[in-house]
Amino acid sequence: MTPEATAVFRTLLRETADALLAYFERRVTPREDAADLLAETMLQAWRRASSLPAPEHRRAWLFTIAANVLKNHRRTLRRRVALAERLRLHLRPPVESDHAEASAVRDLVRRLPGPQRELVMLVHWDGFALVEAAEILGVNPSTARSRYAAARETLRTALTAEVNAPR
Repeated sequence: MTPEATAVFRTLLRETADALLAYFERRVTPREDAADLLAETMLQAWRRASSLPAPEHRRAWLFTIAANVLKNHRRTLRRRVALAERLRLHLRPPVESDHAEASAVRDLVRRLPGPQRELVMLVHWDGFALVEAAEILGVNPSTARSRYAAARETLRTALTAEVNAPR
């Protein structure tokens, strides 16, 4: 962009910034998001500066960009809310009897030594194969197998002791 075009563009942004900010403040909650949306609008306008319309259409051009930025913002919020709802449904507490057993197992896993704990979590909670978990942890597959076997034995012993404990 030429220095003259840059000066024209900067003047346009300065002259419309307050109006654009007010536009966003009236349309978003929390209002603090308005400043971010204004910045995004200015960035998008700058990227399109080579297609700057005639002077009588520039204000409308900027507000069109602002409207599209606002649409993207709202779409992102809807997606975020939908994802949070799906996660809430997925992560809802289990039935009470299942909850106690799951809690006991989680506590036992958390008491494992760090390398064993992470390996068990990757395999059983994250669904990785033992070889994949070894790669993620940066250990030899044979090391992962021996750690996994030791972790299983520790868990088996602890669970057996807990089941056989007097109540």
